[in-house]
Amino acid sequence: MIDEFLTYGVRDVEEALRKVAAAEVTPRFRQLAAGDIVEKSGPHDVVTVADRRAEEQLTVDLPALLPGSVVVGEEAVHADPTTYEAIRGDAPVWIVDPVDGTRQFVHGDPGFCMLVALAVDGEVQASWTYAPALDQFAVAVRGKGAWLNGQRLTAGTPEPGRDLEVATSHPDFTTEDQKRALLGLRVDGVRPRPCGSAGLEYLAVARGELDAVAFSWELAWDHAAGLLLVAEAGGAALTLTGERFRTAGGNALPFTAARDAATARRVVDLLTSEV
Repeated sequence: MIDEFLTYGVRDVEEALRKVAAAEVTPRFRQLAAGDIVEKSGPHDVVTVADRRAEEQLTVDLPALLPGSVVVGEEAVHADPTTYEAIRGDAPVWIVDPVDGTRQFVHGDPGFCMLVALAVDGEVQASWTYAPALDQFAVAVRGKGAWLNGQRLTAGTPEPGRDLEVATSHPDFTTEDQKRALLGLRVDGVRPRPCGSAGLEYLAVARGELDAVAFSWELAWDHAAGLLLVAEAGGAALTLTGERFRTAGGNALPFTAARDAATARRVVDLLTSEV
């Protein structure tokens, strides 16, 4: 069933995302009223009416494309954390971030996107990254490559002798141990910077425009789509202990995704130098 869907249903997901974006997200970009924005855990963690309505519609539309599948969405998990357990279940699961980069969305910055990943038995099989304000749509299918607006993505390798550019977690979302690990990137030859939308940072790695990311949290909706995108573009991901990232959680943090395996290994070595 999954193989058939990955052959014939990938475009249907793209169409569903575009439809929801056109109905619930794009019309609210730079049009939000104060009452449309609510803080969750703090000022850097907000949700808007666009997030909620887009996720509600995708929660209806996506299982209709793949009967028997379930949805794990960021806003639904915020309301009921037990729904996250479906990622570890037997049913195919849609992992949804209705607006990744909500802070950017709220501030009228086009650097936000919508993320959907389809996982089976904890393994991401396909992913969709849509940045409507930038007119960018990236799709990855396991074993079949990654594509942006119909063009094949290749991450390539960093240019020898050039500083590595690495996007890192915002300090507000790191523990003291993780802050200490990230300090390992503050060395000659590396240029760390704060990350924006995680989904768009992964896309930048897959395009070869960013050398690596180093993130200190593992919530699946932020990473599942992008990690497959990077992998299918030829990149690699490693956790702090040098293991592959597990969508279901339990990873040693921080972790990295990079343009190639050698760069991923170099970033992990730097992250562990301060631990």
